[in-house]
Amino acid sequence: MTNTDRPRIDAARWQRIRENDCTLPDGAHLPALVDELAEALRDPDPAVRDGAPYTVLRLWIERDVIDEPQRARLGAVMAERFADPEIQARTFAPLVLDMIATRGDFDESWLAAFCRWYPAETDLRGHDAELGWLHAVAHGADLLGTFGRHPAVDPAAMLALAAERLLAPTDQILAQQEDDRLGHALARILARPGLTAEQSVQWLDPIEAHFAAGRPAGAPTTPAHTSNCLRTLRALYVLADLGVRDGNAAPLEQLTHAATVKRRLAEVLARA
Repeated sequence: MTNTDRPRIDAARWQRIRENDCTLPDGAHLPALVDELAEALRDPDPAVRDGAPYTVLRLWIERDVIDEPQRARLGAVMAERFADPEIQARTFAPLVLDMIATRGDFDESWLAAFCRWYPAETDLRGHDAELGWLHAVAHGADLLGTFGRHPAVDPAAMLALAAERLLAPTDQILAQQEDDRLGHALARILARPGLTAEQSVQWLDPIEAHFAAGRPAGAPTTPAHTSNCLRTLRALYVLADLGVRDGNAAPLEQLTHAATVKRRLAEVLARA
């Protein structure tokens, strides 16, 4: 889609709505507004994509202004967006799905689309001078943690997906706290009640094998994905020691098998 093909986003209107406590305007046609918000969250202009429309969408989902049928429709759009040719469209899709899943909605097709995209995404820039925040790893981590806490989702599968993301070769050093966000997502999942000790550490086996293999022959420096992985596991160790919050206002939770996770993390990190 070229810039001339894009639906027009009335940024001034969304700013007025935000300033009015995100109240739905009288006489508004909600489905049309939801469609416009969906377009705004893929706009290449960061002032549009990360501005008033983002705030309004989040609050309308939290307040149930956007009801369950509309959220389901929006979720389907975001799942399709994981295959979008434009990076900002792909990386803001998990943010919207996280809003919806946090509200309590879930669809297997959303999870399947996310699982195909997250470890395969190759554009791992945190910030771009023109496009603004992209944050594929960080935004994906937020949704990973939410899915990993959902009763309909296998937490071991989400832990394994995180390992797959960490081990995917890349030249991009994560420099915008993506490692912290992914470590936090892992800790959220590892604090899930009912998780077994084996599930809590099994996902670390391929990472340990990667570290044990050492630096590739002829490589003058540590590969970027190895460095990213090390820092993520160190962040996770801190959370395994101190506990994690599943939301800013939530109480501190201990990991379900904190001692086992810490011991296994120490073993794996020692390989490096």
